[in-house]
Amino acid sequence: MAGHSKWANIKHRKARQDARRGSAWSKCARAIIVAAKNGGGDPASNLTLRYAVEEAKAANMPKDTIANAIKKGTGELAGESYESAIYEGYGPGGVAVLMEILTNNRNRTAGEVRKIFDKGGGNLGSSGCVAYIFHPKGQVLVGKSDADEEKILQCVLDAGADDVVDDGDFWQIVCDPADFIAVKDAVEAAEIPIESATMTRIPSTTVATAGNDARKLLGMIEVLEDHDDVQKVYANFEIPDEVMASIE
Repeated sequence: MAGHSKWANIKHRKARQDARRGSAWSKCARAIIVAAKNGGGDPASNLTLRYAVEEAKAANMPKDTIANAIKKGTGELAGESYESAIYEGYGPGGVAVLMEILTNNRNRTAGEVRKIFDKGGGNLGSSGCVAYIFHPKGQVLVGKSDADEEKILQCVLDAGADDVVDDGDFWQIVCDPADFIAVKDAVEAAEIPIESATMTRIPSTTVATAGNDARKLLGMIEVLEDHDDVQKVYANFEIPDEVMASIE
């Protein structure tokens, strides 16, 4: 998972500066709309909505925009209807790829995603082909310059964290989804700056990838992440640091 985690960290740093914040907000809004539609508009009683709102806040989405997305989900305001789906497939080198989708036209999205896979040297697979590899987890990233491992362990283990992993410039705090908010709150209570906090899916196995396969894979993933209907992309690749460094 280290390779994909580094890729996620690179994307996170770029996202703070690039021109795609509007796209990020659009994806956050979709997640909020669907969560509110399925479980009600109160984040206190709808954990999925609370996760979506937390991610929207992390993306600096305005409070009014978040509130309006909730109202669209509950039907108080008019809005488009989205359905969720999981797409799965294989990238170059046999890397497993899983995508969380929110779309208002499943057939259109499936065709567009399939084309991205074909062009990127992968292939879109059938339902269930790789989902078993990925396990839902909460993930909080803290910069090593902001806290040492001992301090982090002291504040997050009692909150339910499973592990604290050395991830280059960051400490990666991993927990079960149900403990995500408690772990995040514990880090904030300790006054440790958070680089990112999100729900993710961590693979149980990884595939070593290098050379042209690695470059093609990263290019394909970036195109997938830029697609409006693709909320999140997960992959189980392991790429050498020198290849990862070349894309920063």
